[in-house]
Amino acid sequence: MIVVDRRLAAAYRAEGWWHDLRLTDLLDRHVREAPEVEALVDPQDRSALVGGEPRRLTWVEVGLAVDRTAATLNGLGLGKDDVILTQLPNVVEYPILYLAAWRLGIIVTPLPVQHREKEIAFCANRTGAKALVTVPTIGGRDHLALMRSARPQCSSVVHILSFGAGEGAVDLTAASDAVTADDLVEAKRAAGAARVTADDVTTICWTSGTEADPKGVPRSHNEWRGVATFLTSAAELQPGARLLTPFPLVNISGVGSGITVWLELGGAMVLHHPFDLDLFLKQLREERIDYTTTAPAILTRLLEQPERLEGIDFGRLSRIGSGSAPLSEWLVSTWLDRYGVELINTYGSNEGAGLVATRRDVPDPAERGVFFPRFGDPRFRWTHLMGDRIRNRLIDPDTGREIDEPGVTGELRVKGPTVFTEYWNAPELTAAAFDDEGWYRTGDLFEIAGDRGQYYRFVGRLKDIVLRGGMNISCEEIEGYLTAHPTVLEAAVVGAPDEALGERVCACVVPAPGAAPTLAGLVAFLRDEWRIAVYKQPERLELFDALPRNPVGKVLKRELREAVRQRME
Repeated sequence: MIVVDRRLAAAYRAEGWWHDLRLTDLLDRHVREAPEVEALVDPQDRSALVGGEPRRLTWVEVGLAVDRTAATLNGLGLGKDDVILTQLPNVVEYPILYLAAWRLGIIVTPLPVQHREKEIAFCANRTGAKALVTVPTIGGRDHLALMRSARPQCSSVVHILSFGAGEGAVDLTAASDAVTADDLVEAKRAAGAARVTADDVTTICWTSGTEADPKGVPRSHNEWRGVATFLTSAAELQPGARLLTPFPLVNISGVGSGITVWLELGGAMVLHHPFDLDLFLKQLREERIDYTTTAPAILTRLLEQPERLEGIDFGRLSRIGSGSAPLSEWLVSTWLDRYGVELINTYGSNEGAGLVATRRDVPDPAERGVFFPRFGDPRFRWTHLMGDRIRNRLIDPDTGREIDEPGVTGELRVKGPTVFTEYWNAPELTAAAFDDEGWYRTGDLFEIAGDRGQYYRFVGRLKDIVLRGGMNISCEEIEGYLTAHPTVLEAAVVGAPDEALGERVCACVVPAPGAAPTLAGLVAFLRDEWRIAVYKQPERLELFDALPRNPVGKVLKRELREAVRQRME
């Protein structure tokens, strides 16, 4: 299925930014040219995560596994433009499943493993998913039971598929092992008949903004390859690079900086899940890693505990990506001076907005942690390949005036070959996401900075979300659930600052008369009654006599955030 405007696709091809090469073609190239090179490595804690011993696969082994899995999906009647909803941790089966689906033109819609029945049912019904895919257990939890519980609410689902045997599910592992030569031939024929192009949708990833329901973001082979180019240019990654991938393979952080970069470079992807700092450092020591990403708080903690970094080859691991919060001058400078490691400051969204600050384009460490180049502005030249491909501008959200003077806050709006086309089956959300000239409204506030006005500085968010560990959480969604609790008269959700995750969900509640809401009681209500994902549940409760409001009754979130911050201090 192609959703991108064909004229826009043709324009990007004419510029040399988009091509006819699909992600599966990159796999075939590596299988052909580097069959015995190690390609895919399980997390070392796989046995505790899903069971079984960790696996290490070469490119030819990955290719064979992809072909067998594709034959299995084809045998189940799944094909071009069908959607499968996946809920898997970072194990080798996950990228194999992605590639097998893409061979046949099947669209993958991935969910974090923390999501529960409500999110599963909503996303399955919004996409018309024909299959739910998981593993029997994740971290000791019966995940197939979750899928069986969600299935009656999923009107289009035909199959529950599992990498491993379990009640009510097709065992994908056993079925793939039983694939015959005829099955492989038939799957190859089906793949050819599907006529998949590089403009076909590969994934529908999910994001939350001001709306209560998540929004599906479809991306094609070309759009994902643009995201890969964004990172490989920033980190100056070379063919054959070995990546340590700690982000779940469910959105632009995991798929964009993991699977697609891995396929572009033909090196190895070493998987990690869930995040465990000791294990993360052990993998950095043992797996000859060239590039990884982690949060600013982790980078700060490691500088304060330098003994934990002993044995890591920083001659090889010379760049680390980070973001989600400003990087201090001390952090940027100390990593460079002490270990020779450049911290790459990144900003981005599932919709494809992206900015990145590297030492080549923002040489001053004090500026590199807080400023981003103004990509697309013809007055400035950047070393990054996307410097003339992504166009950005700032717009005053109240007046619509374009801002070109320093120090004035405006909403960042974006065009370019990484930007998505539409939200899945949500035309009203798509219409609201783009302005009349086709610029994507990021909902993020920046201002122009630098001695020549050559940079942007992130100021805050126009959208009402909490950004917890890289995951966007809709405040409106959680507020709707909280106000249904009998002890709650009014509720507003804001982000409470957190050193490790950036923000945590804080519920600001006005109690109902005579009631005494508790954090434990509200969390139990959200968990048992609404069955929402664990990471969305409040981790802090603040009680108020009244919520601050403006003259027209709108809750003043900025004042609430400040009140929470002061109480925390």
